[in-house]
Amino acid sequence: MSSTEPRQFPKITESGLDELRERIGVKIGHTVEPWCHEATRDNIRHYAHGIGDDNPLWCDPDYAAKSHHGGIVALPSFLFSTSRIVSGYVGGLPGVHAMWSGADWTWHKPVHRNDEIHTEAHLKDLVEHQTRFAGRAVQQTYHVDFFNQTGDKVAEADSWCFRTERDHAREQGTKYTEARSSAPRRYTDEELGAAYQLYRDEEIRGATPRYWEDVKEGEALPVMFKGPMTVTGFIAYAQGWGGLYIRANKLAWKLIDQHPGVGIKNRFGIPDCPERVHWEEDFALEVGAPGAYDYGPERTSWLTHQLTNWIGDAGFLHKASCKIRRHNPEGDMLFIKAKVKRKFIENGQHMVEIEQEARNQNDELSVIGSGIVILPSKG
Repeated sequence: MSSTEPRQFPKITESGLDELRERIGVKIGHTVEPWCHEATRDNIRHYAHGIGDDNPLWCDPDYAAKSHHGGIVALPSFLFSTSRIVSGYVGGLPGVHAMWSGADWTWHKPVHRNDEIHTEAHLKDLVEHQTRFAGRAVQQTYHVDFFNQTGDKVAEADSWCFRTERDHAREQGTKYTEARSSAPRRYTDEELGAAYQLYRDEEIRGATPRYWEDVKEGEALPVMFKGPMTVTGFIAYAQGWGGLYIRANKLAWKLIDQHPGVGIKNRFGIPDCPERVHWEEDFALEVGAPGAYDYGPERTSWLTHQLTNWIGDAGFLHKASCKIRRHNPEGDMLFIKAKVKRKFIENGQHMVEIEQEARNQNDELSVIGSGIVILPSKG
């Protein structure tokens, strides 16, 4: 905005919360269509490349044909592209900012190439919090079930957004005071080279099985690097995932005409989507963020990327949890560390639980996660 007077955004109201509470447990009917209905070869590849994942099991038909799957399968996090609800398309409290903040996933079976996915969803819970970022906030949790074309449930997830008051986050939030006042970080070639070495050394386990018997409790997984964060990278993710409100021309008008709260005027006075916090630094600062920042589902997908790299083609990611702790603004680097917490056998399946934690270049905690994977056994 070019005006010297900061704009005022809608507030969280008791009447708005009461209206939302009435929706708890009610199946959601018609909503905006997903980005992907089918797990086509291109859709899977676009999503994988959007998170920087070049595993040939998702991307190379010739390679995947030789696996026990017999062809391309979708990376687990691809399912974000098949549901706007699990990705953060929230209802109620029009004009109140929504920050996607975490998810608990359970996968039951792989999604194969050309599987058709449909979903069922409902609002699960509303919980109020006090936060450093924006004071009063409401955690809005949805449950989504994912089914393939034969009616088999392939996965389920609980995901949540924090609804926050943009004015409070900008004017009184203390979480990013230091970050907003600091000059942009400029990396040396040596710093970049050290980070890029992690890309050079990244191991995709692939066709070599990782057997349950060979895993030791307490052992570390290879560090996964993501970044340095750029708006280009955020857009690359949106290309594969689809975003929530990204529309052009007539379709943008139709969305804002039907949902006026979605349209927030830009510097030209044109109503535009709130999602532009991910590529417009000025708008991100206006809502209290430290700058244009990454997507929440993107960060969850980075955590699951580390796990699928480690387990190999014969492993299966059964559960994953992600809890976001801060924004990753443009310029940040992210280092994901993980270790084996425990090994166990359940229902005859050999499982490993893994703890994850990711910090930025300043050692600030960005996200915590966990996973339960099923590995092949020598027995």
